[in-house]
Amino acid sequence: MSLQSLLQNAAGQSSSIAMTTFLIDIGAALIIGFMIALVHMYKSSYTKSFVVTVAILPAVVAMVIMMVNGSIGAGIAVAGTFSLVRFRSAPGSAKEIAAVFLAMAAGLACGMGFLIYAFLFVAIILTAILLYSLSKFGSQSKKARTMTVTIPEVLDYTDVFDDLFKKYTDECKLTQMKTSNMGSLFKLTYSLKLKSEATEKDFVDEIRCRNGNLEIIIHRPIEEGEL
Repeated sequence: MSLQSLLQNAAGQSSSIAMTTFLIDIGAALIIGFMIALVHMYKSSYTKSFVVTVAILPAVVAMVIMMVNGSIGAGIAVAGTFSLVRFRSAPGSAKEIAAVFLAMAAGLACGMGFLIYAFLFVAIILTAILLYSLSKFGSQSKKARTMTVTIPEVLDYTDVFDDLFKKYTDECKLTQMKTSNMGSLFKLTYSLKLKSEATEKDFVDEIRCRNGNLEIIIHRPIEEGEL
């Protein structure tokens, strides 16, 4: 089959789309995109550019699918659009990647004319996202901490704080050790769970007495919505 005949077939297929169908599909895709963007903003850090992109993405995908409504063309279009996620997945969070995939899936359904299924699918997924966000599912304990302590090389880092960990923590694990200042200092990183948040200051004070008042850094888990 020649290139000219392929182009003529594509033009014929594209022109067969009724204007009413086109407007309904694009309008539904824009509404769905707005719904996805609105839920994504709930309890999350976000940028306006990303939210606007998610809002219009279903309409863009729907347009692509409507223009290549043959089975082979649709397959190539879907593969191409979904492969674009890799450019967003490197710097993006897991929630942003999920929003992009959801927007693309909804746009695909709208472009193929399955508007009821598209709205139903998006409603179910967005409800699940809201329920998970409102619940404590996947949240780390408020008592969890990551602590980095600097000690002089004369101290044995393997057990120097064992008694303090037994006193103030329920769980503790040394996750990293590195030397600094030409080997004269050790930087120890611990993953731990406090027995009580009220005793955190006392815990740090006793660590300071033990390590000669050198640097101590404590990190607590930060949920995505707190960023």
